[in-house]
Amino acid sequence: MQECNGWHRIGRLLIQVGSLEKAEELYTTLISQTANDGELATYNHQLGLVKDSQGEYIEALIFYQKSLDMKKKILPANHPDVATSYNDIGNAYDRMGDYSKALSSYEIALDMREKTLPANHPDLATSYKNIAFVCDQMGEYSKALSSYETALDMEKKSLPANHPDLALSYNNISHVYYHMGEYSKALSSYETGLNIRKKSRPANHPDLACSYGNIGIVCDQMGEYSKALSSLETALGIYKKTLPANHPDVATCYGYIGLVYDHMGEYSKALCSHETALDMYKKTLPANHPDVATCYGYIGNVYDHMGEYSKALSSYETALDMRKKTLPANHPDLATSYNDIGNLYLHTGECSKALSSYETALGIWKQTLPANHPHMCMVRESIDAVKKKLSTK
Repeated sequence: MQECNGWHRIGRLLIQVGSLEKAEELYTTLISQTANDGELATYNHQLGLVKDSQGEYIEALIFYQKSLDMKKKILPANHPDVATSYNDIGNAYDRMGDYSKALSSYEIALDMREKTLPANHPDLATSYKNIAFVCDQMGEYSKALSSYETALDMEKKSLPANHPDLALSYNNISHVYYHMGEYSKALSSYETGLNIRKKSRPANHPDLACSYGNIGIVCDQMGEYSKALSSLETALGIYKKTLPANHPDVATCYGYIGLVYDHMGEYSKALCSHETALDMYKKTLPANHPDVATCYGYIGNVYDHMGEYSKALSSYETALDMRKKTLPANHPDLATSYNDIGNLYLHTGECSKALSSYETALGIWKQTLPANHPHMCMVRESIDAVKKKLSTK
């Protein structure tokens, strides 16, 4: 699409620096002042980006689809701007937790881009990253890591050293390492991404908050709770300044702060943080979204640690039911639910039920995680402990 006018360029800049309300106001005004299909396609797409960034994904899809329909009327079938629409539609579905629709849209975008763009074009790298992200969400870590590394190699050949897209690639590679239990590699990549973002983004940009938050998550897993809490609180402070009050990213940050407090034994603070997150998720995400399920799991953990086993079991079963409805049968998060339930039954002395849950968790994790992953070691130790208890009865 053509660069419509100077106001459009200002609107893009507003989105880049996180001034979403001003960008929305500008593009709404621009739409009311034109009847040109090309301009309308551009402005509707930009409004989709704004709504996407605000966490209003259904509205984002409406604007993206309007733009796509207009582009199909005026552009060649495989035009890069048509691919961009499919890509961003995939983004919205991904954030809604509808991974099959997201993957379908991403693959259409990649197919178009491979037919029209140079081999190392940044948009091709974006497609690889997005497909990898969906694979990561589905627990296909080897495929995800391969796709992310392909994207990073492309970007290094075509982008400046401090380009924000490089930071995103390092961030995403870190996610996979984290899920694989390789925390030191994850932390190294997260810190590389943060250093790039500090050089390319304003101090209060949400991308910086994302980096701080991820560093906090890894530090929590490594037992560095003070550093974890500091990083997560830095992230939350940035999000509160730049995002709507109930944005899912704000909720996620509260959830991770709750995890750290739980690990520190400060259960009241942990429960408060998780319940704040859950309330926000319920206002912005579909009822069975994986993030909602994760939040119920976290709440269950706190109740379990507090010895309130009935409340814990209720939360765990809610999380498991949601995950069964939205995730593949071998997804690692399902194993997490079974492992949590196994821990609870062990704490209540119901060893036979604990063993069944642990073995179900192990069976799922075997399909998706490396043999030396911390989760695998943990659940095997739990199984051995339960078997010993059963043998002494």
